[in-house]
Amino acid sequence: MASHRRPKQPSRARVTVLTATAAAAVALTSQAAHADPKPTKNEVKAKVDKLYHEAEAATEKYNGAKEQQDKLKKQVDALQDKVARGQDELNTLRGELGSIATAQYRSGGIDPSVALFLASDPDSFLDQASALDQLTVKQTESLQKIQAKQRTLAQQRKEAQDKLGDLAEVRKQLGENKKKYQGKLADAQRLLNSLTAAERAKIQEEEAAKDRASRATSERVQLGNEAPASNRGAAALSAAATQLGKPYVSGGSGPNSYDCSGLTQWAFAQAGVNISRTTYTQQNDGVKIGRGQLKPGDLVFFNGLSHVGFYAGNNQILHAPKPGTVVRYESMDYMGTFQFGVRI
Repeated sequence: MASHRRPKQPSRARVTVLTATAAAAVALTSQAAHADPKPTKNEVKAKVDKLYHEAEAATEKYNGAKEQQDKLKKQVDALQDKVARGQDELNTLRGELGSIATAQYRSGGIDPSVALFLASDPDSFLDQASALDQLTVKQTESLQKIQAKQRTLAQQRKEAQDKLGDLAEVRKQLGENKKKYQGKLADAQRLLNSLTAAERAKIQEEEAAKDRASRATSERVQLGNEAPASNRGAAALSAAATQLGKPYVSGGSGPNSYDCSGLTQWAFAQAGVNISRTTYTQQNDGVKIGRGQLKPGDLVFFNGLSHVGFYAGNNQILHAPKPGTVVRYESMDYMGTFQFGVRI
């Protein structure tokens, strides 16, 4: 006999769970449909290159702060040496005055003015004109020397203290800029890690091909026969060419690795010319010129002064490009925004 019982209705709780699950599924499907597509290899590479440019700008600021720190440290050391020598001289002068007091004591008692000096600040003592009348000429000269030496020491101590304050501020800037460029490099690496192994290998091969082409560059054939503007520029360019294949390292100044301004400074040093350390200061080390005036050996600046290299002729530059690359020749067409050249 067939059963006429009604089928059991689903509970309210079960209906709620099923409805929520269906809604979540629809929402996920909608999100997937509207999610941003994964960036292509070329898009990632463009973003990475932008981060490298930003890291290089921070590196140049780091280099500038490092150079300033080194100068301030030398100034502080020199001032502290002066203070130490001045203190020794002051002690000697006080010793001489003490000898006067000893001689007076042996002859019947210490002059009240000398006793007063030995127990107080000579500055306030010498300001009392009446006291000067009680001093012998020799005593007066000794006290005046001590007074002058104390004033000099006070000034030198204040100057040293001010320099120490400047040094602390520069060290703070140094740490901030280092943290900034390291952060940019880390961001770039995360972007690269988002690519497949095959895509990363492709980018590495492209950079390696540029390096190989650079090492095979013939100065006569591919760089043309443009005459350099100066012997110093020619010598610096020639020195830089000996560093082809050396790795780019942020803060590198040779001879094993370089960043962009580290290479240009090192190369000019080999030519007997001292230039400053960063792109922001190297721009002022010579005469600014336009792109149409460039000759081999001139410095060329790009991307808001964040990058510098040597003009090598035939629209090519010789430079330390970016992390993961080596010192190489490269077309100016791939360098970004040209700022100006500088002839040293």
